Amino acid sequence: MPVTNVSQDTDALTLTITAEFAAPRARIWQIYADPRQLEKIWGPPTYPATVVDHEFAPGGRVTYYMTGPEGDKHAGYWNIVSVDEPTGFTFTDGFADADYTPIESMPVSTNEFSFEDKGGSTVATYVSTYATAEGLQQVLDMGVVEGSSQAIGQIDDLIRG
Repeated sequence: MPVTNVSQDTDALTLTITAEFAAPRARIWQIYADPRQLEKIWGPPTYPATVVDHEFAPGGRVTYYMTGPEGDKHAGYWNIVSVDEPTGFTFTDGFADADYTPIESMPVSTNEFSFEDKGGSTVATYVSTYATAEGLQQVLDMGVVEGSSQAIGQIDDLIRG
């Protein structure tokens, strides 16, 4: 499993996941920049993602849905804030209805994904910041740590394949 550390800071309202991959930074970057590769790793194995729109540029929007084991669909979106190839990108991530309209009652996170070269390997740091402690707790209760760790774990198979 590539996840090396998970920490939550309720004072800073953050969830931080660190992972290490046996691949160059450019390869890990490509997974997020390519919607077909992103689909293979964004949802956990039991909730695979389908990327609908993928404008991976500042001001762009990524929309997706995850399909559960019973065929249930859960939509979400990213609003891309910044892109710094291949070192990282920032975006807001939220829950959406079937038309990809944000669900106002659900938490939105501001995310900074960064990729650091480590002698042919890549250390990825995923930081999600929530507006409130309640929002952070809500996603923790929904299983975000387990789901994200499983999703990130799929990157190893993708880079080997």
